[in-house]
Amino acid sequence: MTTTFIKEVKLAENHFYSDINVKKLNDSAKLPTRGSEHAAGYDLYAATNEIIDIAPHSTIKIGTGLSFELPEGTFAAIYPRSGIATKRGLRPANCVGICDSDYRGEYIVAIHNDTDEMQSIEPGERIAQMVLLPYIGMKFNEVDELSETKRNTGGFGQSGRF
Repeated sequence: MTTTFIKEVKLAENHFYSDINVKKLNDSAKLPTRGSEHAAGYDLYAATNEIIDIAPHSTIKIGTGLSFELPEGTFAAIYPRSGIATKRGLRPANCVGICDSDYRGEYIVAIHNDTDEMQSIEPGERIAQMVLLPYIGMKFNEVDELSETKRNTGGFGQSGRF
C-alpha cells in the first residue's frame, strides 16, 4: 500500500473504509449501494431512462452516470453481480474491469449476453459491483536467469489434479 492510501483509510465499527469523491453526471445516476452490511462489493446502477435490449451473444456499453476520485494506490475492480450472471446470463464483457485512480470519466460497464435469448436492462437496474482494492506497483529488472523452485517451469495442471 502507498503512504497516501494508508493515510486515507479509516476504521469505523471494526471495518476499514475510505472516503470516495463521486460526481453524478446525469439525473439518472444513482450512488453505489451495498446489499448488506458486510458486502465487499458496491452495486453499480444503469443510468438510463429507457430499457436497453442486449441481443444474444452481443455486448452493450451501459453508463453508470458516475465518475469517481479514488485514493492514489487503489483501483476499482468491476465484477459481475451473481444474480444477473447466473439467472440471466449477463456479465461484464471483460469479466473484471479495472478503473485506475487517475481516471475521471464516466464508469461504463460493457454488459455481455451469454444466452441465446434477448435480455433487457431496466432503467436503474443493478448491473455490476465495484470493489476498491490497493495495488502494489512493479519495477521490472531484466535478468539472464531466474531463481529455481521445486515447480520450476511446470505449467497448467502441474501442481495439482489436472
